[in-house]
Amino acid sequence: MQRKHILLIAVLLLSQFGFGQIFEPVTWTHELKITGKTTGDIIHKATIENNWHLYGMNIPENGPRPTQLVYESLINAEKAGTIQAKSKLLEVYDKSFQMNLSWYANEAIFVQKISFTDATKVKVEGYVEYMACDDERCLPPAQDEFSLGNAKAVATETVANVQQPTKSEETADFIQAAVISEMAVDSGLVAASATPTGAEKVVDYWTPVIDELRAFGNQLGSSGDISLWLIFLAGLAGGLLALFTPCVWPIIPMTVSFFLKRSDNKSRGRRDAILYGFSIVIIYVLLGLVITVLFGASALNSMSTNAVFNLIFFALLIVFAISFFGAFEITLPASWSNKLDAKAESTAGFLSILFMAFTLVLVSFSCTGPIIGTLLVEVSSTGSLLAPAIGMLGFATALAIPFTFFAFFPSLLKSMPKSGGWLNTVKVVLAFLELALALKFLSVADLAYGWRILDREVFISLWIVIFAMLGFYLLGKIRFPHDIESKHSSVIGTFLAIISFSFAMYMVPGLWGAPLKAISAFAPPLTTQDFNLYDSEVHAKFDDYDLGMKYAAETGKPVIVDFSGYGCVNCRKMEASVWTHPRVKELLEEDFVLITVFVDDKTALSQPYEVEENGKTRKIRSIGDKWSYLQRVKFGSNSQPFYVMLDNEGKPLNSSFSFDENPDNFIRWLERKN
Repeated sequence: MQRKHILLIAVLLLSQFGFGQIFEPVTWTHELKITGKTTGDIIHKATIENNWHLYGMNIPENGPRPTQLVYESLINAEKAGTIQAKSKLLEVYDKSFQMNLSWYANEAIFVQKISFTDATKVKVEGYVEYMACDDERCLPPAQDEFSLGNAKAVATETVANVQQPTKSEETADFIQAAVISEMAVDSGLVAASATPTGAEKVVDYWTPVIDELRAFGNQLGSSGDISLWLIFLAGLAGGLLALFTPCVWPIIPMTVSFFLKRSDNKSRGRRDAILYGFSIVIIYVLLGLVITVLFGASALNSMSTNAVFNLIFFALLIVFAISFFGAFEITLPASWSNKLDAKAESTAGFLSILFMAFTLVLVSFSCTGPIIGTLLVEVSSTGSLLAPAIGMLGFATALAIPFTFFAFFPSLLKSMPKSGGWLNTVKVVLAFLELALALKFLSVADLAYGWRILDREVFISLWIVIFAMLGFYLLGKIRFPHDIESKHSSVIGTFLAIISFSFAMYMVPGLWGAPLKAISAFAPPLTTQDFNLYDSEVHAKFDDYDLGMKYAAETGKPVIVDFSGYGCVNCRKMEASVWTHPRVKELLEEDFVLITVFVDDKTALSQPYEVEENGKTRKIRSIGDKWSYLQRVKFGSNSQPFYVMLDNEGKPLNSSFSFDENPDNFIRWLERKN
């Protein structure tokens, strides 16, 4: 403890006397802003020089002096709530103090809401106490006093009688516009799209610009949503995997032989086999439609970023993986399949075949269940009504084709690989893949709620271990309960092991910040990485739209607003594949103010508020709700990624841009050459 205090005193003395220079890296401005007839905001803004930082308001004991706002005199007014910090707070480990500290860089804005009966009689006096440091020195705690009052009330009823503001007053009001807009929307005092009136010249950054945006032409890029053809192919791949499992593969020759033997002629047997294949398709497609009808496409999309939903599915995938490893079997009640068998025998025609297909679905559930579940969740999160049904169509088609094919060419049944240990190997490989995929769902919940238990380096470490173990398994170095011991590694297994080990080695540099574009859709963003030697990624300067627009107005730079999501796969692809391009990085960092807002941020607002949208009243409860509403009401869009280029008044400068992994197209858009 003494050592920390001695270090602090030494640094303070050096900073004051060692260089014979007076440092004033932090300058303060204080303002009493009237926001309504009986409400106002006391705004304290600190402008911080480059490489310096101002400590936050909550600092651990024995650390540096926290920032404190002291109101010595508050006449004819009362505080409404606690002080709100509007700027981004950085969490950093400070080696000098040997503890985690929070601080502000570039600027810090604090707002205290007040209420009163007469704005002209309000008087506020006090001081702010603060401490600033850079990487080499800390300054002693300092104070900045303020005295505010006699502010002019907003005369909304007598606008014509109000004296017009001078140019300097107009500029000051313009600079504060984003703060006022953000506070008003956050507190629910005004609707997000309301335009302030009266003496104040306020730029409303929430004013809809849908028509202006459309005037630039169609949106560039694609929405990033998976096309129905790709969903069908994903389902087809899942069905092919399910074929090569112990629950399905042995059934193929038995079922085909049954149809051929029970019929009077081959043509009827082939017809029954085709009907059997169609029955499988019908059952799985109906399953996909039922899932969507029960929950609704939008509800499934919302659930895809819900922590509870993602945690439940994470747990399910872990259970499925343990089952595939051979710890236990997941089977539906045997009575169900027995009843369906009895129904199939007691009925005739297509109904009998349909019952037989149902029997296959139930019997094979222990192998197909995890694959179907994974597929349904992945395609349901697209929000498309048809996606689950199309995914199930692809899955069922892959299952149905062998029964029809071998019915027409029964002689080929003899050439089918015999059931054996290789089928269990397929299950175990799927178990490793289920484990890896499960971490994605845990990551989505972790990011949306800010738990920080699965940062990028932790996620990558777990994937390295999983795929390394998969490689050892394929070489026969790891065995599970149902595996058959083999003296030699198979040729196919050896090649697959090489791929698995290579993939694990590919991910190792990611522990030090390498972008790993191949897994960018799954891994958490680079911003969650604590130890990062890679300096080519792009970080948004602001994560708050209103504050970012205000800063852009001060600097005179245009704005890129990035509507993103923690669960947005294509957002991560754009950040890893496009934003790391040298020219894109240069343009985003030097020519624009980049603002990234997350529409699935579950952080609760300090004060929820209601808005009117499409004739319905919506409640905005979280930060994500707020940014999602902004995207819908101002730009007429609700998909991510979504990029818009704005001027300092919130008006579009180009068409919107969405998902396109070609950096050249994004560069043309940034340079307005499209």
